[in-house]
Amino acid sequence: MTSTDVVSQLRRQLHMRRVGHSGTLDPNVDGVLPIALGIATKAVPALMTAGKIYIGEMTFGFATTTEDLDGEVVEHVALERPFSRTEIEAAMAQMTGDIIQIPPMFSAVKVNGRRLYDYARAGDPVERPKRPVTIYTFKITDEPVWHEATKTQTVRFEASVSKGTYIRTLAVDTGRVLGVPAVMSDLTRIQSGGFGIGQTVSLDQLADSDDPSQWVQPIEFAYPDLPQYQLTEAQWEDVQHGRFLRIGRTEPQLLLMYTGQMKAIYRYQSGHYQPETMFLSNQGPKA
Repeated sequence: MTSTDVVSQLRRQLHMRRVGHSGTLDPNVDGVLPIALGIATKAVPALMTAGKIYIGEMTFGFATTTEDLDGEVVEHVALERPFSRTEIEAAMAQMTGDIIQIPPMFSAVKVNGRRLYDYARAGDPVERPKRPVTIYTFKITDEPVWHEATKTQTVRFEASVSKGTYIRTLAVDTGRVLGVPAVMSDLTRIQSGGFGIGQTVSLDQLADSDDPSQWVQPIEFAYPDLPQYQLTEAQWEDVQHGRFLRIGRTEPQLLLMYTGQMKAIYRYQSGHYQPETMFLSNQGPKA
């Protein structure tokens, strides 16, 4: 199931037209997929800026077309010996911090209006764009496992990364540092958009529930670091008409609340606050 499949199913289950997701999950990856409902789809960019945390596994000894187990094997090298934990950690350290990644050919990144996987399937040549990402942490979580029969080695890891990071590529590049082909052989996203895996709900649970709203957070959940400001009735009237506000504060952004509901985000500029993102029709928790 793709992330788009999840959105389509939720539209039917919840009888809502406006449903969106923040941060695509590849079909062979499970874990946290934040969903926005109704007007909260405007908050998707904010959800996507939050970092993501994954747990997974990389395998040294072979490479595939997709950089994971879904693709065809294109290179296989029988490892002469297992790498030590120290060697692997040293390679992973080189992948930590601000780095440049080249997205996989089988990815949704667009080049000249076409997605890379379209180029890959058609066999058309294309130069993949380099993109800066940040790897906050990248660490081993279990002792590496040597597979004598296949002369391969698997390593369990946890990675905390910025948006736009491809964990598949992180695994492949780690293998490259070690001088061997590699793939991502398992992956689960345990945190995204401020949601942890313990807060998730399955599609089956939603389908069986008489009250799906019990799992829904208010829109302001997507903006945990923004200061809030409670509007007066007169100010609310101004906000509804998109007017500027002068309120004696100077924070760069304010989350405007009225009757307990988030109504807008205003940005400070030239001595006043002006509209940035409007949620005027918000009537309850929708993120």
